Amino acid sequence: MIDTRWRRAQERGELEDLRGAGRPIPGAGEAPDERWWVKGVTARVGLSTEPLLPSSVRLRKELDRLDATLDELGTEAEVRAEVVELNRRVAAHVRTPSGPPVRLGTVDVDEAVRGWTARRPGRRPRPAQDAPVARGRWWRRHP
Repeated sequence: MIDTRWRRAQERGELEDLRGAGRPIPGAGEAPDERWWVKGVTARVGLSTEPLLPSSVRLRKELDRLDATLDELGTEAEVRAEVVELNRRVAAHVRTPSGPPVRLGTVDVDEAVRGWTARRPGRRPRPAQDAPVARGRWWRRHP
């Protein structure tokens, strides 16, 4: 019954110009992946798959891109807080490791601040969040 329906649809030309016609089936011939569905959804939606990585690999990636992360911050206090928080998470992972073994180490806070300062020539640090913003008068006396 299915074969006759298929054949009749072909004869009527209903199976012509289908989307994906003539292209290989995605993933055909590859080893089966346990997370194929999750990876497909995240790729279609445009989400990062980094949260799916083991914690040791995520921490290693954070350490590798630390300079770029710190360059986005505006004050030395924010830089110090970011490095201290990352060091806290690295130390917690070293105490109770999970995931594949990855070489991790803490970052010297003062060294990170010096590097952040050296990469900021000519850029003024943003004022701290608690600092009041200087505002001019809304009216001016003209001479």
